[in-house]
Amino acid sequence: MTTVSEIFETMSYGPAPESDKQALEWLGRHGGHFGVFIGGRWTPGALDTSFAVINPATTATLARVTQAGPADVDAAVGAARQAFPAWSALPGHARARHLYALAREVQKHARLLAVLESLDNGKSIRETRDLDIPLVARHFSHHAGWAQLLESEFPGYRAVGVVGQIIPWNFPLLMVAWKVAPALAAGNTVVLKPAEFTPLTALCLAELAHEAGLPAGVLNVVTGDGTTGDLIVRHPDIDKIAFTGSTEVGRLIRQATAGSGKKLSLELGGKSPFIVFDDADLDSVVEGVVDAIWFNQGQVCCAGSRLLVHESVADRLVAKLRARMEKLRVGPPLDKAIDMGAIVAPVQLERIRTLVNAGVAEGATLWQPSWACPTEGYFYPPTLFTNVSPAATIAQVEIFGPVLVAMTFRTPSEAVELANNTPYGLAASVWTENINLALDVAPKVKAGVVWINCTNLFDAASGFGGYRESGFGREGGREGMWEYLQPTWHVAPRDPVTAPTPRGAKRAKASAPAPTPGRSALPAIDRTYKLFIGGAQVRPDQGYSRPITRPDGTLAAEVAEGNRKDIRNAVEAAHAASGWARTSGHARSQILYYVAENLAPRADEFAERIAGMTGSDVAAGRREVDTTIERLFTWAAWADKYDGAVHQVPIRGVTLAMNEPLGVIGIACPEESPLLGFASLVGAATALGNTVVAIPSEAHPLAATELYTVLDASDVPPGVINIVTGPKEALATVLAEHDDVDGVWYFGNQAAGAAVERASAGNMKRTWVEWQPRDWADSRQGAGPEVLRAATQVKNIWIPYGE
Repeated sequence: MTTVSEIFETMSYGPAPESDKQALEWLGRHGGHFGVFIGGRWTPGALDTSFAVINPATTATLARVTQAGPADVDAAVGAARQAFPAWSALPGHARARHLYALAREVQKHARLLAVLESLDNGKSIRETRDLDIPLVARHFSHHAGWAQLLESEFPGYRAVGVVGQIIPWNFPLLMVAWKVAPALAAGNTVVLKPAEFTPLTALCLAELAHEAGLPAGVLNVVTGDGTTGDLIVRHPDIDKIAFTGSTEVGRLIRQATAGSGKKLSLELGGKSPFIVFDDADLDSVVEGVVDAIWFNQGQVCCAGSRLLVHESVADRLVAKLRARMEKLRVGPPLDKAIDMGAIVAPVQLERIRTLVNAGVAEGATLWQPSWACPTEGYFYPPTLFTNVSPAATIAQVEIFGPVLVAMTFRTPSEAVELANNTPYGLAASVWTENINLALDVAPKVKAGVVWINCTNLFDAASGFGGYRESGFGREGGREGMWEYLQPTWHVAPRDPVTAPTPRGAKRAKASAPAPTPGRSALPAIDRTYKLFIGGAQVRPDQGYSRPITRPDGTLAAEVAEGNRKDIRNAVEAAHAASGWARTSGHARSQILYYVAENLAPRADEFAERIAGMTGSDVAAGRREVDTTIERLFTWAAWADKYDGAVHQVPIRGVTLAMNEPLGVIGIACPEESPLLGFASLVGAATALGNTVVAIPSEAHPLAATELYTVLDASDVPPGVINIVTGPKEALATVLAEHDDVDGVWYFGNQAAGAAVERASAGNMKRTWVEWQPRDWADSRQGAGPEVLRAATQVKNIWIPYGE
């Protein structure tokens, strides 16, 4: 059996240098068998089961690591829960000192961590030494600053609690920093599970953190395979889950946490476009491609794996790429002259080979360099496919290896169409000397990060995360801090204020209103409200209606009974109104002002309608109407003021953080405050450029249906606001299942909220689900930054400048 010392002989062509003997010593700790790190100390696993950590370059065993079981996860969560009150109560400066101490520990042990990372993962020492470890230190020092500024920069917010974090194997230590630093800065405590293939640097950092004085229980590390991760995800005493990994596992986590009330952020897979226009500097493009797809052996979620080239320069670029590929060096990762190291594990190597074979079988042209890879270890050569169909497997499936697929386009619009021809939306690169073209294309590409004339740039100050099936949430910068905070007014989960009638249950027949004394007993004129879709009042698909009764049981009116087909029609109308997102903020604000303007003269009418539905007095109804008008003014004000930011990142250039609308949002409105709750949510979504399919309060929908004529009179473009009345739970689930809906907001009961969250996993749409009490009249709760953030997603555009 190969020893760790012999691994150095193989990987660096000689005995371990003096500077690397610290890594050998650390690997020899505990007899080369590492337990879990809980409550500030090493403990053996309760299962008495371990697994081998294999060096990908030599296939030799580096160490054995504990397989954590239920008792270990319980102990880790218990330690984190016990440490949380004191840690979260520390002044921001105290937490800042701890995070700064962690940054200094990383810097002092940089060589140890770089070598361990290279041994553990198989990536080149040049990458771990020059990129990964400096960025780890940068994240801890940057977030020390957020800890220092937390009270002033995030007023009214507090830590979430105990956070479960599950990280991948491609950037083992950097992912630890991305997740642990903001969590600790915000005052949370952490239970971390590193990837099964690459746990060593996470364990080493936990030990260094404890030695640097981090209180026991603040950072706990449990090791193991997916079963350990599942224990963390399902643990009832964890308040938030942060996961980076595959979209398939992300879906399972979304389903497992549905209805639990846990916060969730997911950074998932990608199939990122690398767009090259005909005026680009092709020599720079070639080096950009090297960094985009052959960096870290292509095992990067945002790797530029789809090369989209302007047809006129495609042949020249391919020739240059092949020449450059011939000069790439694949071999022992500890050799600092190596460009590419080893693939992390046999299962990943087999996946790459299988997908490459599929590409050949589907007719694409394969090209690889003439030289051979090392025969020992898990190596794979840089690979280029040309003549690839946009629908080919290798053009659609994330390979997660050093495989580039090339396609051509003729116009910028075709380039954007190809770029967006994927369910993912993590990152993109745009290469052109025309800054106008670059800034025209970047906002059109559906990706959370866009690099212009650069690629794979990361920094702690700039948020990172995806659109669509690449997940939701951000890591880094101010955007990433929000993921670990919650409003101080949040309270424990609750049942719905008004429980709607279950599907299929029989409703009591409403009695007709009693005749008013002094009037003739004429039959009432029937009033049945239709649906509001595409700017018009339309009959429901099935032609049914439902009675809406007053608190005394008398009939107030009837409303249309919407179904799945009505939701489909509403979603189509909302998509047809996509130009709303390109309308200026000023124009959107004017229309919201018009809605408020046209509602104001009818305030008494709406107040009486609310009082009649809910049983409140007319004065309370009038207060709700007046607050609704004020709320519409608030969203009109924000429409042209919810600005992005320019991040201070360490490049000669700027990083623009743009707040972009989600797209089509389905909104299931609360039962309480039927007019104000509706306007608070629909107003916010539309103010920021989204189109909406709204399901009003099931028990009190007339406040929303009376708005049809107000919307008609206010120049709201057709399809921007669509209203479907009916069974809220069933219709909300249909919206959550719909692949052309980009986000769903649900306010109601826990069981239905869980169904919405589970259904949203189909296309990983953003959800905002609550069953907690919310005072819609309170501007913090009904119109605070939380609502603005829910209505937008952040795109970071990196723009270097200078010659």
